[in-house]
Amino acid sequence: MTADSIERETIVDAPVDRVWAILTEAEHIRAWFAFDGADIDLRPGGPLRFRWREYGEFHGVVEAVEPGRRFGFRWALVPDAQPAEGNSTHVEFTLEPAGDGTRLRVHERGFRSLAGDRDKHLSENTDGWRGALDGLKGHAERVAA
Repeated sequence: MTADSIERETIVDAPVDRVWAILTEAEHIRAWFAFDGADIDLRPGGPLRFRWREYGEFHGVVEAVEPGRRFGFRWALVPDAQPAEGNSTHVEFTLEPAGDGTRLRVHERGFRSLAGDRDKHLSENTDGWRGALDGLKGHAERVAA
């Protein structure tokens, strides 16, 4: 049976406000996640798009915005589709101070409700979040405050 969620955590050697900006601003998202483009309307109900040349354009909708604390969205796991029942998962990032840095967690859930190859999506996103968090951490630690 397919697991329903992925959870990852990292400590970023950067203050919460910097990590929040890198997590939620399109110019930064392009540096660590959606390398070929990102657009985000940072408000509940706002649209977002992530682009990768080799995979296509993925659409989502912002669900939670608590500056410096929590950011959540639902996104379609198939290109060029709006998120809907059977094609999307919910992603939530939480941030909290950890000494002089930030503890960042990502939790993606909803894999069991996907139509199609659930195990493939779970496996690809498990590897994807590992690489993405490493990229975000590196970018945040290089960017000037």
